[in-house]
Amino acid sequence: MTSPEQPTQVTETHVSRLFFVGDRVLKQKKAVQTGFLDFREPTAREAACHREVELNRRLAPDVYLGVADVSMEGRPVDHLVVMRRLPPDRRLTALVDDPSVRAHLRRVARVVADFHSRAERSRTIDEAGTAEFVTALWRSGLEQVERFAPEVLDPEELERARGLALEYLSGRRPLFDQRLRQGRTCDGHGDLQAEDVFCLDDGPRILDCLEFDDRLRHGDVAGDVAFLAMDLERVGHPELGAELVARYQELTADHWPASLGHHYVAYRAHIRSKVACLRHEQGDPGARATARSLHRLALDHLEAGRVTMTLVGGAPGRGKSTLARALGASTGAVVLSSDEVRDDLLPRSGAAGQVDGGRYRPELVARVYEELLARAEVLLAHGEPVILDASWSEAPRRELVRAMSTRVAAPVLEIRCTCPDEVAARRIEDRRRRGTDASEATVDVADALSARFDAWPEAVSIDTSPPPGEVADRARRHVTERLAGTPAVVDD
Repeated sequence: MTSPEQPTQVTETHVSRLFFVGDRVLKQKKAVQTGFLDFREPTAREAACHREVELNRRLAPDVYLGVADVSMEGRPVDHLVVMRRLPPDRRLTALVDDPSVRAHLRRVARVVADFHSRAERSRTIDEAGTAEFVTALWRSGLEQVERFAPEVLDPEELERARGLALEYLSGRRPLFDQRLRQGRTCDGHGDLQAEDVFCLDDGPRILDCLEFDDRLRHGDVAGDVAFLAMDLERVGHPELGAELVARYQELTADHWPASLGHHYVAYRAHIRSKVACLRHEQGDPGARATARSLHRLALDHLEAGRVTMTLVGGAPGRGKSTLARALGASTGAVVLSSDEVRDDLLPRSGAAGQVDGGRYRPELVARVYEELLARAEVLLAHGEPVILDASWSEAPRRELVRAMSTRVAAPVLEIRCTCPDEVAARRIEDRRRRGTDASEATVDVADALSARFDAWPEAVSIDTSPPPGEVADRARRHVTERLAGTPAVVDD
């Protein structure tokens, strides 16, 4: 318990003043108007105070003591939230370098998971979990910070963030709909910051939920958890944010795709950047740098969360499957192989390695590619990047992929694997002796298909003759560089 002898302190946020007096904290709402609240009237501030106490008692009932009136000549002129003062050295931000922090994070994850399980749900609340609602939040937030460019935020970075946010949302509606069906939207906290989490001996106290607009507190539980993960990254500990998310997912059996986590971290960083812009406008000397840093964090996660299709193609024996698997392992993308899809659809029979015969008749090859793209489209719409391992020898099939790119708002990266003929022949013979590869191609088949390969100017050619690790590193560099310069795929 905090001692009454502690010195009196005053701190400010963009919308509040906090007076630390003895063992109490008195919180006053500022008479301000922003793009998301209006506290100019005393009645609005009074209502917000009572709402803050009511909502925060969900997670810290013994901290939020009530609302006090400030009177002048017997008439109330303002209102204060009265709180129990907690020890500052038990803030999560003060403990991030302490060996005990991981144990505290596990307790925090459990408290948040339990809170979400009990939180209110309704059809109205579900609206906040739709892709359309999140899109509107991004549009509104970005419009509100446009006036801070270029003095505070870089205009090009703002436009890039806008494009990437809308790209993700326009292509992921099935994912958001699935989350709604699973009951993942609730009346959450809405503002989970590390400095508002106090790790006490008898368990965490989580303070200061968003009280001034219910719609901004409603949303996917992943977005609530992402706020605290983002804030831990902001203070230099992304690994703690990752641990928090992993523990929460373990407790709730809710394993959302990595891309959705990146998207919500980006949105939360964007929100805090907007708040820092407002603090800059109010005269805070350090707020400009904070706003820029947070916006950069948002943009980094939007880039990391892009849902992409990577075509890895080439004639048999050119190393495409090896490269595809290596890229999948390093990026987390799902690898779909035409050879494996063929085995799913068409049982093996007769002689292997036929050009235009057996399982490789043109109509059956077309069926395999159709199934490959259908599986890819489902995965992409649900937030999973994919790597498509096939020959991609025919230009019309590659055009089908580019058409799908627009439907699912997923940029296409194209890689053609090459190597000398003698290297390809040796690989084909080696894998046929082992008998463990899904490919049925012989050297003669490889030669025939190579001769029929359409021009592929959109692809980067990668020589797979060097050791696999070197090849994979070069491919990863290409993917990273290409994505950084690829415009957002969005019809806006």
